[in-house]
Amino acid sequence: MRKEDKGVIIEQLTATLKEYPNFYLTDIEAIDADTTSRLRRECFKNDVKLVVVKNSLLKKALENVEGDFSPLHDSMKGSTAVMFSQVANAPARLIKDFTKDTKGEGKPQLKAAYVQESFYDATSLDVLVSIKSKKELIADVIALLESPAKNVISALQSSGQTIHGLLKTLEER
Repeated sequence: MRKEDKGVIIEQLTATLKEYPNFYLTDIEAIDADTTSRLRRECFKNDVKLVVVKNSLLKKALENVEGDFSPLHDSMKGSTAVMFSQVANAPARLIKDFTKDTKGEGKPQLKAAYVQESFYDATSLDVLVSIKSKKELIADVIALLESPAKNVISALQSSGQTIHGLLKTLEER
């Protein structure tokens, strides 16, 4: 590969790394062509960008991004595919679901991940699956905030909607 071509690839990887806050390093070397096509389709459906990269070019691209990504260097051996995502747990769920559906050999394997400004190793797939997305966290907070208001409204409705009833309910609680 010519030096100019490598420079273009590094620039593209750098731009992609800056665009996506979460990425997973995976090994898809043992997967046959049909399974790879299915994996790519699933990635597309889940808004996950799958890119096969040379480890040396990925390391150079990571040097162009702010932060220290050296904890990932040990996992950059052999064939590497990077799964980029805006949603922290989307690639982990995809890998886990795809692994369940695939029979026998040839499953995508997690090598490492950079998710929500933290590093994860190959043994962390279940932890990564359980990470909540931003939308899920917002929904949880809203549900927690709504709960006390619903209790007060329910108490008001059940006690005749009077100030005396409200005071009585508040005293009980």
